[in-house]
Amino acid sequence: MVRICRRLILESYLLTLSSPICSQSVKSTKINSHIDSGCSSTSVTASLGHKRSVSESTSQSSSTKAGKRLSSQPKNIAPIFNKVVEQLPSPASVSSVKRAADGQFTQEGPPLKRSRINLQDAAPLAEKLRPTALSDFVGHESIVSLIASGFCGSLVLWGPSGCGKTTLARLIAAAQADAAFKELSATVAGINDVKGIVEAAKSMLSLTGRKTILFLDEIHRFNKGQQDIFLPFLEKGYIQLIGATTENPSFKLIGALLSRCRVFSLQRLEDVDIKTIVTKALHRLSNISTQLPMGLSQPATSVQAPPIRSLSQKIIATIVCMSAGDARIAISLLELAVKAPHDFDEGKILTMLRRSVATSYDTAEDHYNMISALHKSIRGSQPDAAMYWLARMLTGGEDPVYICRRMVVCASEDIGLADNHALPLAVATLNSCQNVGMPECRINLAHLVAYLSEAPKSTRAYEAYKRAEEAAVKHPSLPVPLQMRNAPTSLMKEVGYGESYLYNPDYKHPVQNTYLPLQLENIKFLKKADDDSGKLWDEDALVSWETHNGKQWEGRDQMP
Repeated sequence: MVRICRRLILESYLLTLSSPICSQSVKSTKINSHIDSGCSSTSVTASLGHKRSVSESTSQSSSTKAGKRLSSQPKNIAPIFNKVVEQLPSPASVSSVKRAADGQFTQEGPPLKRSRINLQDAAPLAEKLRPTALSDFVGHESIVSLIASGFCGSLVLWGPSGCGKTTLARLIAAAQADAAFKELSATVAGINDVKGIVEAAKSMLSLTGRKTILFLDEIHRFNKGQQDIFLPFLEKGYIQLIGATTENPSFKLIGALLSRCRVFSLQRLEDVDIKTIVTKALHRLSNISTQLPMGLSQPATSVQAPPIRSLSQKIIATIVCMSAGDARIAISLLELAVKAPHDFDEGKILTMLRRSVATSYDTAEDHYNMISALHKSIRGSQPDAAMYWLARMLTGGEDPVYICRRMVVCASEDIGLADNHALPLAVATLNSCQNVGMPECRINLAHLVAYLSEAPKSTRAYEAYKRAEEAAVKHPSLPVPLQMRNAPTSLMKEVGYGESYLYNPDYKHPVQNTYLPLQLENIKFLKKADDDSGKLWDEDALVSWETHNGKQWEGRDQMP
């Protein structure tokens, strides 16, 4: 057995292979070094039982030939490998060789070391300029004063984007120095993340007595099943929850969670608040220093930043107007204006700002608010306001069919019997929107909105149905009078169905039939056109209308 193993080892040592590049016969033990040398070393091997002399020509020292072409090429090398061999670097110079864009190897020095980047430097300007004290917070004075007075319960901040929800939550936590602050976003966090924070909060509370404030941004992203996790912990006081949402909490949050939290409604910031924020941001920008490009190994030495370019009052006013109460948009526009090229005059900056803002239309919230504004403007006979809300919705991408369906309802609800042409026009417009589509059907909608706004208004039919509905709910089982029942069989006639019913078309004069159950016989659901009983008279509201329109209401003199 030992002899057999020795024989196998000897045969493997003497085994020759054909080089895949130059086709030379090389010992199997030297094939790697042969290829690494660029096929410059030749080795002639003998077959089994015979020995041949081996001559190898080695290449010049790799330390002196680094990055240069090999001085000698094997004569019998395959032509396809010529360029490959020419471009192969020597082993000693591999670490200092870099491949250029054209495929050639170039000699360069050691690569530059990269230094760590502070992630805070990558934050947008709106994040860097967040106020760090309640005294610096702008807007929502009533809520800020409540927090400054010491309110520290669980709460939900509900408001549009850029109104200061996140900033306010962080300031609330900062005001409570003895509490730990944890922040999560429901867009990426889940139940397990909340459980981990709650367990840590329980341990901290039992060991140190410190409470934990959990700020959950976009809390409406948690479904109603996930929201249940907060209930026992809020009930026992393990954590203080601060939620932030842009959606209506009445629809998105469960009732049990709302009963444990106070809901603060934050409106869009006023123009004066946005102007204050922009002014403060300009003042802070003037003190910001610039640094050398990030990532180099050289120390980043701070240098004095170039002076911030002065912005005219027109540019600032444009920023305030275009931000639409969103502080984040205002800061972004300010940064865009400040960093504009120095050869840009006021006109170019204003053009750049206007092109950088897209129309804001949140289908989740504005979808309902604007259709309500459109309907109520028509009801109030205000065609200018109605036309504006129609344009806002269509330019925001609203479905014209949805708007027209609401107008069909409006034609009967608000115009009703005062103008019977309103409903057919609304139905025709709905058909046009379905068949024509945008952008042409906006003309049909404008026609309809203008007509409904100027048409006389009457809610007699709508109010009559509501009164009848109330009676139907109150008396759900009153029988139909026998006189009003149909009698298709002889048995029904014998029972009294349809007995003594007077067929109205047979008479030249009105006739009396029992149309309603006796309990409702004297009730008037549909009032006469001139019946104003039950209508309100508010002198202050009338004076306000007359002051706004600059004229006296023509019906004032007709009132008793």
